[in-house]
Amino acid sequence: MKNFYKNKTVLVTWSTWFKWSWLSFWLHNLWANVIWYSLKINSEPNLYDSIKLDNKITQIIWDIDDLNNLDKVCIKYKPEIIFHLAAQPLVRDSYDNPVYTMQTNAMWTVNVLELMRNNEYIKWAVLITTDKVYQNNEWLYPYRETDRLWWFDPYSSSKAMAEIAIDSYKKSFLDKLWKKIAVVRAWNVIGWWDWSKDRLIPDIVKTIMNNEELTLRNPNAIRPWQYVLEALYWYLIMWKKILENDKYCEAYNFWPDFNDTMKVEDLVKKSINILWKWNYKIEISDKNPHEAWVLLLDNTKAKSLLWWKPKYNVNEALDLTLNWYKDFYEWKDMEDICLREINKFNF
Repeated sequence: MKNFYKNKTVLVTWSTWFKWSWLSFWLHNLWANVIWYSLKINSEPNLYDSIKLDNKITQIIWDIDDLNNLDKVCIKYKPEIIFHLAAQPLVRDSYDNPVYTMQTNAMWTVNVLELMRNNEYIKWAVLITTDKVYQNNEWLYPYRETDRLWWFDPYSSSKAMAEIAIDSYKKSFLDKLWKKIAVVRAWNVIGWWDWSKDRLIPDIVKTIMNNEELTLRNPNAIRPWQYVLEALYWYLIMWKKILENDKYCEAYNFWPDFNDTMKVEDLVKKSINILWKWNYKIEISDKNPHEAWVLLLDNTKAKSLLWWKPKYNVNEALDLTLNWYKDFYEWKDMEDICLREINKFNF
């Protein structure tokens, strides 16, 4: 990876600060020139400030819905590679703000595709969507990349719109321009420095520190859990296959193995064992918006075509994640800890 990214200019779009900060920090340590295009920091504390990313990358604080400004930035810095992660990422928020969710997740993706169409120096992109683009019948059958796209809530529909736009641009423009795109259908990741709202691990830690009770909306829901570096590593090495052959410019489920799915309540119990003894309560309300009980994806395609293989199982990911929060509250050197974790993961 270091030989590939060294001195290359990489545009990373993002609207929150967890995965994005990890990815930018990793790219910086691969000697890439990172152009950050994002909204302002939306959590406190946050990884961006802790590892002093403002001294390591170029910051552009702007809304990606402004295509004219986005184009000016690209003309100035001439990125060769785009990692498009900008999104409204929460299902529950999509019920409160459906218009913003659809504009953000669908039209922001169209803006990135327009950048690729109109700027010859942008060679390839990895576009991150979601596991929720599939028609989910809520059965114990893992969906493959060839299964039907569908939607229920505004979030899943906005991501399906994005994938339709990607496929249209690819066939209509980008294939003819020799631009290379891969789509990654992502899932729930856990890891260090996740302070995002409405996410289970941060909620567990914050309620413990505030001596409160945690309310579980959907305790029996089955979810995949995977370590954040697991996802980012495979985003970073997509270039190898994409450049090798156009046939790899497709959509992939980068999903954990089937045995790394777990009920929400079981994850909470394991977290309590790792951290401290603590109480929680289960709330099941008819007022909560619809959320899927189970969603499983098949990772066979990524394994067979990209030689992908998960490095950590769910228990290892939980240990790494929750023990980090202990380090955080002991005020250790976060930049050094993060760099050591990346280097360890590489091997």
